[in-house]
Amino acid sequence: MSYSFRAVEEADLAMLSDWIAQPHWQEWWGNTEEALAEIEAAMGEESTEPMIVEFGGKPIAYVQTYDPHLENDHPYQDQPFGTLGVDISIGDRRYLGLGHGSKIITALAALLFEEGTPRLLIDPDPTNLRAIKAYQKAGFVAFDTRTSVYGPALMMALDNPDFGA
Repeated sequence: MSYSFRAVEEADLAMLSDWIAQPHWQEWWGNTEEALAEIEAAMGEESTEPMIVEFGGKPIAYVQTYDPHLENDHPYQDQPFGTLGVDISIGDRRYLGLGHGSKIITALAALLFEEGTPRLLIDPDPTNLRAIKAYQKAGFVAFDTRTSVYGPALMMALDNPDFGA
């Protein structure tokens, strides 16, 4: 089985609300209504692409990509043009600890690199060791620590091998 990615649709919002209410989301996303409103707003933004990840035809995770160069005053505009940021959350808690996080990121990176994206960024909270381990397993390398509007962030990057130095 492989992972597939599709745009978030209006029909997904109830499922996302259920996911966001779970403890592993609450720790990083906070208030369910506010988080859901952010995802809903992202559905109409040019700079962000919210997606549902399916595995074997079942929704198991949420990912979004964003272009920091399309957002005014985004703190990651110092990255190469074309860089995309990535956020990921495993959906229901029953899918945690099964290796999906690193495999989803690896599959998404392959798609985005094939489309010509030169670099992917991910910015976990430095205390989110489970996420950091998954990103490292997918090939991301830490290069900086910053503070964003969401708090401290460990800056990690994965470069497209076709854009070598």
